[in-house]
Amino acid sequence: MLEKLLFRNQDKTQLLIAIIGAFMGITFLITSIHYIIKVNEFGKGTDILGPNTIIVQKKVTNSSSLNLTKTDFSLREIEKMKKERFIEEVKPVISNNFDISFETSDPMVPYFRTDVFIQTVDQNFLDVKTDKWHWKEGDEFVPMIMPREFLVMLNTFMSASGIPQISEDLVKEVKFKFKLWNDSTEERVNVRIIGFTNEVSSILVPASFMKFGNDKYSDGSNQKITQIMISGKEGKFGLVEELLNKKGLESKNAQMVIGRLKSVVGTLFFVVFGISIIAVLASGLVLIQYMQLLISRNEYEVRTLLRIGYNPKEIIKSFFLYFVKIFGIVSGIGFLTFIIFKYFLDKMFLTGGLYIDTKITILSIGALILTYLIFIISSYKTAKKGIFKQF
Repeated sequence: MLEKLLFRNQDKTQLLIAIIGAFMGITFLITSIHYIIKVNEFGKGTDILGPNTIIVQKKVTNSSSLNLTKTDFSLREIEKMKKERFIEEVKPVISNNFDISFETSDPMVPYFRTDVFIQTVDQNFLDVKTDKWHWKEGDEFVPMIMPREFLVMLNTFMSASGIPQISEDLVKEVKFKFKLWNDSTEERVNVRIIGFTNEVSSILVPASFMKFGNDKYSDGSNQKITQIMISGKEGKFGLVEELLNKKGLESKNAQMVIGRLKSVVGTLFFVVFGISIIAVLASGLVLIQYMQLLISRNEYEVRTLLRIGYNPKEIIKSFFLYFVKIFGIVSGIGFLTFIIFKYFLDKMFLTGGLYIDTKITILSIGALILTYLIFIISSYKTAKKGIFKQF
């Protein structure tokens, strides 16, 4: 009865405009937040590289082949790159300065031996989920991250030898050894593979093992840094790529493609995110203004109800619940529309080669709930202020 009295003379054009604006704003807000997170997560499964991180080296030119220019990095060059406003971090990739070979040491696997090149990276860049990435002299084995190409090579060798091929999980159980040596001594240590990477072509070991080998078996020559890891700030990959071209640096094509995809798609969704916030705020303000206008138009009815003994809280509740229901229905429809959008966008990304996780992000749901709570609080305060003005 109270609702019929208070809401009978509405001009619903303004209300309809606000509802459409709120619907579009909420839909795009949830969509943009969800895909900003998913795009940022893309590429984290590359085993060692963190988000927006690439491994680079100097391009080999004719002058470097003639030893006229250097292909290694100085500490001064690294520190200078760190100061760039779009760079998050720069870390050297340390290589072995001693002779080392890698061999099988398992009765279940045929004997295989090869000289190898090992490297170590800063632990902050590791994305292999393990608690075994540490080593000290006397430990049972050295943990190692292996290029996935090695497993392909090993399986090719085993297939040619008429031996069953092995999976990634199985090869982690195979026993291996490192042989370290110099002119006067040699040593063998046990090795276990704990993960694989597509991004580095060398074997990765903990920094402590690298230091041990360089200190004990090095020929005394200076350690050279031929590769570095650069971590760019979010959405700044274009500037990172510009820096690489300027300084004559290069990276694996796959890493560059991932960086470009994340940068372009991420920027697109940030733009949508900004527009969505503006749309939600604008439509919310229009709804609040519509409530104020409605209270003002029903000034006579509100005062009459108060004079005949109606509790002001009941009148406030009527206005409050009316607009909360409207915004709730709009939010629900917006969320369902997001689910439909998500289905088609996920298929589009999959077809385009952007393999992102399809689970709904908690933050996007949280944004919807937060938006709804802000509107509830604003609606209640507006209704309360408007009704108590009539006293």
